[in-house]
Amino acid sequence: MSIAELSFRDRPINMDAKGSRKWVYAKKPSGKWYRRRTLFSWFLLLFWIAVPWIRVNENPLILLDIANRKFIIFGAIFWAQDTFILALLMLSFVLFIVLFTVTFGRIWCGWACPQTIFLEMIFRKIEYLIEGDYKKRYKLDQGPWTGEKILKKTLKHGLFIFIAIAMTNVFLMWFTGSERWLELVREPFRQNLSGFIVMIVVSGVFYWIYSFFREQVCTMVCPYGRMQGVLLDSNSIVVSYDYKRGEPRGTKNEGDCIDCHQCVSVCPTGIDIRNGTQLECINCTACIDQCNKIMHITNKAPGLIRYASEKTIKEGHASVWNTRNRAYSVVLLVIFSFFIYTFVSRPVIETTILRTPGLLFQENGDNTISNVYNLTIVNKTHEEMPLEIRLLSHKGRIQMAGNSMIVKDQGRFESTFILFIPKEELNSDKTEVEFGIFNNNELIETYKATFVSP
Repeated sequence: MSIAELSFRDRPINMDAKGSRKWVYAKKPSGKWYRRRTLFSWFLLLFWIAVPWIRVNENPLILLDIANRKFIIFGAIFWAQDTFILALLMLSFVLFIVLFTVTFGRIWCGWACPQTIFLEMIFRKIEYLIEGDYKKRYKLDQGPWTGEKILKKTLKHGLFIFIAIAMTNVFLMWFTGSERWLELVREPFRQNLSGFIVMIVVSGVFYWIYSFFREQVCTMVCPYGRMQGVLLDSNSIVVSYDYKRGEPRGTKNEGDCIDCHQCVSVCPTGIDIRNGTQLECINCTACIDQCNKIMHITNKAPGLIRYASEKTIKEGHASVWNTRNRAYSVVLLVIFSFFIYTFVSRPVIETTILRTPGLLFQENGDNTISNVYNLTIVNKTHEEMPLEIRLLSHKGRIQMAGNSMIVKDQGRFESTFILFIPKEELNSDKTEVEFGIFNNNELIETYKATFVSP
């Protein structure tokens, strides 16, 4: 190959030698794999829209309430006290992505990544519908501003803005819940001006990404494409060109590749898959469908471009499992099992008892010393719990600020109490005391705190 032919390794394909943007005009894809991706994308989009409205035990299926430090994942509620459990879940997810990438390449990017789904299955489909396929779009963009061009661009970008705003509001429901979102919609926007401004800004970012920045998110911003250089090996299944079957290229040569460049014309990032694995490739399968059409026309077997590993093409070796896959699988299994154990065995309530800041001990006339404490109890069950706090380690009494301790299901109880301990029970200026939280006279949790005395 000449140096010019190898320039694809020097810079992203959508950038010229001076570093300027080159717009990619991809041909509208069609075929078996594209239909499969479309159906899968519809399922993911429906799931994304429906999640805030689905209820499990009167709670959203998924809620990421960062402001209140409350997270609901498939009906299971995690509070700030469950950070360790959430960290295990996130680590398991990251390891799953790593294992999946090692085995199946960037299939996440082509099939499940929100950037790909929104761009390819929503925004590009609108673009194809209004402006036509790649040749018509290129001609329209390069041509003068006629009435037809103004009409088409206005209609397209108007729909893009509307969809960007709708996307922002759906994402908002994932963080606030559908009930709170409905309240925000009904209220005058002046009451939530800061939130309204944030929504407009985020919508503007979405509009800019899918109208102008587009595939550069994958080729220039997303770190996942660069990770594949570390994660992939010769056993990883990726969208591959069968060079043993396709070379030498050309209609008069012996190889099956007729060098028609149809695989390039349909690629949303503009690469030539025949050059091998590249960071711009998102494994979207568009080139597979297009090449199979050419193979059908030329009466050759499909699969010149297909899902395959380097070892499969070179040696006919089809197995994807190796020592690295097995090692990742074992680590993932251990960590996820630990997550399941910690989740199942976590206490039904989470108690925090801390001395009230800024207050010292109090000497009382009945020969007792008192300290004031702040009490917080989080109920992690779906049942209302009447609770009682008792002192386990010493003789003494507790005076609550209220008359009862009833914690609603998935609720939080906060109160203040005073602990009185006789002086003869105290041997130092700082004494460790232990409290017990009881539900119907059954001890369900203990908590230790410090008692300060003269």
